[in-house]
Amino acid sequence: MIKVSAILVYILSVCTLFGQSTSFYNPGGDRISLGIEKALSSSISGGDVNGDGFADVVVANGRHWTGQNKIFLNNGAGEFNSSYDLGNYQSTSYAAELGDLDGDGDLDIAEGNDEAINRLYFNDGHGNFREGGTFGGDITRTRNVTLADIDKDGDLDILVTNRGQKNEICLNNGKGLFDQTIFFGESDDSTIDVVVADMDDDGDLDLILANRDGMRNFVYLNNNMDFSSKISFGSGHDETRSLAIADFNKDGYLDIATANIGQTNVLYFGAATKPFSRYMIISNAKNNSFAIDAADCNKDGWIDLVVGNSGQPNFVYLNNGGKSFTKLVLSKKKFDTYDIKFLDLNNDGYPEVVEANSEDINPYYINRSGRK
Repeated sequence: MIKVSAILVYILSVCTLFGQSTSFYNPGGDRISLGIEKALSSSISGGDVNGDGFADVVVANGRHWTGQNKIFLNNGAGEFNSSYDLGNYQSTSYAAELGDLDGDGDLDIAEGNDEAINRLYFNDGHGNFREGGTFGGDITRTRNVTLADIDKDGDLDILVTNRGQKNEICLNNGKGLFDQTIFFGESDDSTIDVVVADMDDDGDLDLILANRDGMRNFVYLNNNMDFSSKISFGSGHDETRSLAIADFNKDGYLDIATANIGQTNVLYFGAATKPFSRYMIISNAKNNSFAIDAADCNKDGWIDLVVGNSGQPNFVYLNNGGKSFTKLVLSKKKFDTYDIKFLDLNNDGYPEVVEANSEDINPYYINRSGRK
């Protein structure tokens, strides 16, 4: 007879907001996780790689030490019972991002590596990936990769953040060849993340940089691919590792949520004049926050946040009408979380939370919002 304790589902976070219950759960152990391997996981990217209509997950492993990047296939119920290696190389990977790089309708992968070649992997439409060249500088301290059509020519370009070196925009020729590179930011920026969004509402994509090592954060405004105009945000001596962009107070202007190391996490509000000068503390705790993501996780019309911390619990922050946040604990475990994402794994419209943890398993948490 199965013991009751073996089938209990432990509710990790429960909150009632505007009449709706919001909860995330994981039954504990290794079952609801991306494998049982305790790798040096640094990032996760979600998307349907095999064309079955469900979000699969790519995990980048390694960081400073070579590791094997993995692809986990969703069985349609938000579970991952199959996985396979990405490519033949083990690399010092910080990122493996999904996007249609060659315009054939399926998701390819751009792999960003620390002081090693950044590689491209092209999908045959069924989740089989072949190595297809490189992008960016040969020896760079790549910390993140962002995919966006930055030059508005109809294909995805690759933005590469290189800590302590020039950041790169690798322009796509439309066929997945990235042989033209331009630079952005300062040559000594300690850039860990870049997010692209139209921050000044002029129809093109601007660059929002997360810098650490006490360096100032900037929004670089896009003027026909000229990024010389910039707006600062933050304290001026920040330790920012990750950003999330959304209109959190629904005033029509995009805001910037920051995940900071050893500092409070802060939300900077966009505005018509003096943008990002007004701010709100997300949480008074000075956590070692390495990752942040945004989505309306309970479908109440307000954009929420999830924050991944190093050596501390991870949290979901529910948006209280753009005026404050209610904090939910995902787990009491103190992972070394390098990336955290909202991803709808079971196609119910409520995004789950997926973690990339260094030297531990990568669990995910099922979103039970709105369920009885």
